[in-house]
Amino acid sequence: MSGPETPTLAACAEMLFLELPVVERVSRLAEAGFQVEIWDWTTKDLPALAATSAVFSSMTGYITGNLTDEAGQGELLATAERSLEAAEIIDSPRLNLHGTGLDPQGLPVAPRSSVTGRDWLAAARTLESVARLGERHGRVFTLENLNTAVDHPGVPFARAADTIALVEAVDSPHLRLNLDLHHAQIGEGNLIELIERALPLVGEIQIADVPGRYEPGTGEVNYSGIARALRRLGYGGVVALEGWARADTDAALAAFRSAFAVEASGVR
Repeated sequence: MSGPETPTLAACAEMLFLELPVVERVSRLAEAGFQVEIWDWTTKDLPALAATSAVFSSMTGYITGNLTDEAGQGELLATAERSLEAAEIIDSPRLNLHGTGLDPQGLPVAPRSSVTGRDWLAAARTLESVARLGERHGRVFTLENLNTAVDHPGVPFARAADTIALVEAVDSPHLRLNLDLHHAQIGEGNLIELIERALPLVGEIQIADVPGRYEPGTGEVNYSGIARALRRLGYGGVVALEGWARADTDAALAAFRSAFAVEASGVR
């Protein structure tokens, strides 16, 4: 992949401008020139969000359920259908999934210490059904990698290597990766090599620095180097800041924009 494309920047309304109601957060992010990500749509006034000027990048694509057991699979598919109806209201092109259902603290509802071969096959079958739902509705589901060391212990299929394997197994344009580089840095590292491996499967990229999950420049990740790699590889999709502002949201957004403002002369 090559070309002069630059990513579209988005930001997470769940983690920024926290002093404001959600609708105002969304409006502020849109006014600043960012697309907007939301999480649990069931807690939102979707018509009010749709009435803002925001372009939505993604939203949560299920409410309950998991990828592997029969009852959980049924719940996930049923709530994915409801999520698709919600996505129509705000015109979100992507709906996000995880390896299992998460509680409000981001912990798995049913933690797992290991997965079996049978679990892998069941997960792939569930995701095939999810992809068919996406195809019928003209939307894309994305499967997000998470870290189990800090934020999400006990989540199955959490590593980027796992999500890549599942998305490749399903092999549908309606199931893509949500490649979260914050989680990958904690769990796997080698981010540029990971991007090169995963990019043909990517639906969206999320970022935050490590440690702390704040904006670029607050931790150890060289996000300007990531931006140069994405430009070299011709990635023109969404990069979303899914992180907290260490002190001030406007400053955090400025740091995010600066890290990804790679000029053609700066590509190496």
